[in-house]
Amino acid sequence: MNLFESIQESVAFIRGVTDTKPRIGVILGTGLGGLVGQVNVSSTIPYDEIPHFQISTVESHHGRLVFGSLNGIDIVVMQGRFHAYEGYSLQQITFPVRVLHGLGVQTLIVSNACGGMNPLYRRGDIMLIDDHINLLGDSPLVGPNDERLGPRFPDMSEPYSRRLLGYAEEAALARRVKVHRGVYVAVSGPNLETRAEYRFLRTIGADVVGMSTVPENIVARHMGMDVLGLSIVTDECFPDSLAPVKLEHVLEAAFQAEPIMTSLITDVIARCA
Repeated sequence: MNLFESIQESVAFIRGVTDTKPRIGVILGTGLGGLVGQVNVSSTIPYDEIPHFQISTVESHHGRLVFGSLNGIDIVVMQGRFHAYEGYSLQQITFPVRVLHGLGVQTLIVSNACGGMNPLYRRGDIMLIDDHINLLGDSPLVGPNDERLGPRFPDMSEPYSRRLLGYAEEAALARRVKVHRGVYVAVSGPNLETRAEYRFLRTIGADVVGMSTVPENIVARHMGMDVLGLSIVTDECFPDSLAPVKLEHVLEAAFQAEPIMTSLITDVIARCA
């Protein structure tokens, strides 16, 4: 079975479970599952029930699709995602994004936890992703291209929608919330970076570093979806004052900033009406 047929099989299964026709998809990163509490949920489908989906193995990633409405708009939420460090290929990681598109999603909102390298950023800050750098050493588009899914050489001059970035900045201003706008660099992990690596990543133009989001963005843009990316800075990655990082500290920072992130995403969805 080829990729297109696998997508169609997954879509058919999901449509047999829910009649919700989502316009917007949201991917929730580490420690960022609280948005689901704002959704008027109509149905929930665990990943392990959906044909061709993988299983999320990361702590705080529940591993399910949540369908419902928010601000009167039908949405689907990926409560948990996949990563290269779990042993999945980038094609496997991004397969759910293709399924969301097959269900009718045209706008994708992606969130993540990240390490902040910009000296102006602090733990708990939120950054709107303006651009990214792919240092995963791979692309989810490598291999035969199916023109039914997107072009062989998709343009990436606007990986994150200027319109959606504008909505997010308007929402932050209205709520009097400080947000940054910067560059996200994706690395494979799972180890965190050395002091020399942080210096290198900062030198090449990155403001934050993480282990997700970029493959999902590439595939979404391949299919013509508009993307908004938001990052929560969960640890400060300053080489000259670098301290050991523990997962519980990352989760704590994400949980503390999550209500603000949830409010911004909710406001952006309202502006998409």
